[in-house]
Amino acid sequence: MNSSRTMEQAKEGSATDSSSEAISSQSHSTHLLSKLPTREGWTQPLVLYKNFWIRPPMAINIMHLQNSFKARQDDIIIASNPKCGTTWLKALAFTITNRSRYEFGNHPLLFRHPQEVIPFIEIPLGVELTYVDTLSSPRVLATHMPFSLLPNSITTCGCRIVYICRGPKDAFVSRWHFENKISREYSINVEDALDMFCEGFSPYGPFWEHCLEYWRESIASPDKVLFLKYEDMTSEPVKYVKRIASFLGVPFSIKEQEDGVPEEVVRLCSFEKLSGLHANQAAGDIARHGNMVIDKSVFFRKGIVGDWVNHISEEMGRKIDSVIEEKLKGSGLVF
Repeated sequence: MNSSRTMEQAKEGSATDSSSEAISSQSHSTHLLSKLPTREGWTQPLVLYKNFWIRPPMAINIMHLQNSFKARQDDIIIASNPKCGTTWLKALAFTITNRSRYEFGNHPLLFRHPQEVIPFIEIPLGVELTYVDTLSSPRVLATHMPFSLLPNSITTCGCRIVYICRGPKDAFVSRWHFENKISREYSINVEDALDMFCEGFSPYGPFWEHCLEYWRESIASPDKVLFLKYEDMTSEPVKYVKRIASFLGVPFSIKEQEDGVPEEVVRLCSFEKLSGLHANQAAGDIARHGNMVIDKSVFFRKGIVGDWVNHISEEMGRKIDSVIEEKLKGSGLVF
């Protein structure tokens, strides 16, 4: 038999096997999903998967990724609880790791949304999950997955994880606004949203468990997990840009620091700069999931620390504080 024909048949067979495995995995995940506890209240029902509340499409993806996602040792993972500074950290990580490739005056972030330059592992924004496999190394990828739900290959291969959290009151208010902006069918009143949040029922929640998992891992493996707080970063952005660069193995040289490169990174990635760009405010959406439409501008609301006081009462704020204090007791993590 012709050797080239044999190779072609082998490739076709391999592709068929891979396709069959993917279909089988998807079918298995769908079957598991149907058996999970389900609860309504947010813009989509959430399912309870391994102690975290996840949107059904994301839960299926997370199940599928457990065995299919192959992390690389030089991968950089940007992790976060939703609405805790993800967009900002994506912009910073992209700019820091690619600073030798682009000039600040003609930078990709001037023309592309931060959510587009760093893809999510479990949330395909208009592309298939397998898209990340096609990216060249070193890859910078993002996720909202709790640490315990990360694919095993991420936690065992030694790649670096940068996690950002945020004060729970501001995170809650941002979550509530986000849910109401992306839904085309109904809105959630703030009292109901707060009750659900404090019960631990929110997308990728409980909020505190998400934070605690990465917090504990950052203490156990500080060379693998960098734990950041949004409030600290906003108060000293240049300091934290340098810290992120060093953690990622690409520290700023003495010359770069003398030339003000860290400051340039901060300016390019600032809320004021990014929120005013046409690419981040133009008509069009980042993604669509069922009854949800995620517009480009929805990722830029205010970015202000302490803005919660303008949206919820002091009593509601105390309720969140009380729950968080109890849940974090003894962990060493405080807000």
